Amino acid sequence: MEGVNHKMSKRKTAFFCQECGYDSPKWLGKCPGCGAWNSLVEEVVKVDSVRGGLSLGLSESQTPVAIADVDIEDMPRFETGSEELDRVLGGGIIPGSMVLIVGDPGVGKSSLTLKNCAHIAKNRGKVLYVTGEESIRQVRLRADRLQALHENLFVLSETNLEVIEQQASKMKPELLVIDSIQTVFRPELQSAPGSVSQVREGAVQLLRLAKHHSIATFVVGHVTKDGALAGPRVLEHIVDTVLYFEGDRNAQFRVLRAVKNRFGSTNEIGLFEMRGEGLVDVPDASKLFLSERPMDVPGSVVIPTVEGTRPLLVEIQALVSDSPFMPPRRTADHVDIKRIQLLLAVLEKRVGLMLGTSDVYVKIAGGIKVDEPAIDLGLILALASSFRNRKTTDKTVIFGEVGLAGEVRAVSQVEPRIREAAKMGFKRIILPRGNLKGLPKINSVELVGVESVVEALDAGLD
Repeated sequence: MEGVNHKMSKRKTAFFCQECGYDSPKWLGKCPGCGAWNSLVEEVVKVDSVRGGLSLGLSESQTPVAIADVDIEDMPRFETGSEELDRVLGGGIIPGSMVLIVGDPGVGKSSLTLKNCAHIAKNRGKVLYVTGEESIRQVRLRADRLQALHENLFVLSETNLEVIEQQASKMKPELLVIDSIQTVFRPELQSAPGSVSQVREGAVQLLRLAKHHSIATFVVGHVTKDGALAGPRVLEHIVDTVLYFEGDRNAQFRVLRAVKNRFGSTNEIGLFEMRGEGLVDVPDASKLFLSERPMDVPGSVVIPTVEGTRPLLVEIQALVSDSPFMPPRRTADHVDIKRIQLLLAVLEKRVGLMLGTSDVYVKIAGGIKVDEPAIDLGLILALASSFRNRKTTDKTVIFGEVGLAGEVRAVSQVEPRIREAAKMGFKRIILPRGNLKGLPKINSVELVGVESVVEALDAGLD
């Protein structure tokens, strides 16, 4: 009887949410974790497997060690072949790190990783590219198109994690790429590939492999219809770095943003352009973002934003028109709609612009998402410019934070914004008066300090 109980304890089932990883002993129509409907699926759970999987065993000793006595090995970063990707990673790849790359289908995840594999194979050593979605002939065809062929780049079409681990342990490559984590599986788990159990346990096994052999590992992940990582959220906690691709697959530009980075900043972004030869770095993004900007059109304003250490000039477009319906529409693309609603209230209360019966549409041209307080003043001028049908003054950029009292507050990193605007040929900059103190003089650039939204509108509109 005891043997029967022991056998039964080794096998049990639970219901896992396929969106967020929430587990429940019984089926629920709505997930308490993320609110998704009909997302809980029954999966077989092996107690021994789960317990063993969560014990990574990354330390050589099982006894506590004084942190001051820990030896730090010199493990310098190595370049990926893409300056934009290196910037987002914090300067390059650290051996033994595990990076998760997430994005919509067709956004360029596989193309970017394959080009980086070829560069590392040429300059560092062996690289193993594991594909679970394509045959090795399909990978070869894409490598021909991307000019990513090298004798040190090896391709393996496999989904069994045991086989992948054996090949990687034997080869000990400089870089291991798994494309994608939703296709690989552990044989001892009876759930299907892509399920919560398989994704979680597979990620833990790959992390153990990366840390034990100091193999840098890139893992490609799928996204849900909402743009979030498909699978359990615990996957993001396991890896060292999480990179998200922003931008529609039909758009010209792609933005690579780090939402987690244990070895660098999460404020940096990488900009890429999709061409026939794959994703190409965009070193001079401001020039490309403004290349198609219409001139002398109401509602168009240029703002200097800063992503990490990188200043960018982007165009804000606003369209305000009378609405025949109530309530009027409020639509924003690549900017927070709550910020728009707040600034509309400031314009009505502090400036006297009656926008309550107008439809409002706002977008950031170029497809880059901007979310910092310094864009407030630019949004204010774009909205007022469209409502009054008056264009902004020529060769002018605008930035500053706007408070609820209609005041313009100082922002950070002012000098990089000004220098980027001067480099692009802008002659006049409207900024918070609190930022004027201590600024160096830049030839041929007029700095106009303002303290309120009313002053900014007087200075910025013709």
